[in-house]
Amino acid sequence: MGAEPTAQELKDLVAEFEPGKGHLLPALHRVQETYGYISRDAIEAVARQLNTTPALVYGCVTFYADFRTHRPPETEITWCSGPACRLAGGERIREAIEHTLELPLGGHSDDGRYGLHLGQCVGTCHESPQVWVNGEVRGGLTVAGAIRLAREVKAAE
Repeated sequence: MGAEPTAQELKDLVAEFEPGKGHLLPALHRVQETYGYISRDAIEAVARQLNTTPALVYGCVTFYADFRTHRPPETEITWCSGPACRLAGGERIREAIEHTLELPLGGHSDDGRYGLHLGQCVGTCHESPQVWVNGEVRGGLTVAGAIRLAREVKAAE
């Protein structure tokens, strides 16, 4: 895992965004696309740049499911919580993965190698029930297939 960004790097990253122009979401997207997450220091840098409070920025970060406040794991399984996946047995898929990885939804391994994240429907419902492994759809899952997938992720070095 890389080093944390410096205050100057964060300041430079969001320098083009202006207060009062609706730039909060674009600034947060820029930070997350660059570092994979939005740290406390990044929240403070965005707040300073946009002349607002860290509390307001933090509220925005935690409101939207796509933003994260921690470094993502090397391999992330994202469980689809959409209605088609739930109707096709997605809850059982999630439970099997949680049990196999020994993680709750939203958790990650202590070494940062893998994690399980809540996802929203992205319109690939014909693949339900599904998860995404680092963004790649793994659909048509059965409980046995979900266990196999989780074991592969857990065993990978």
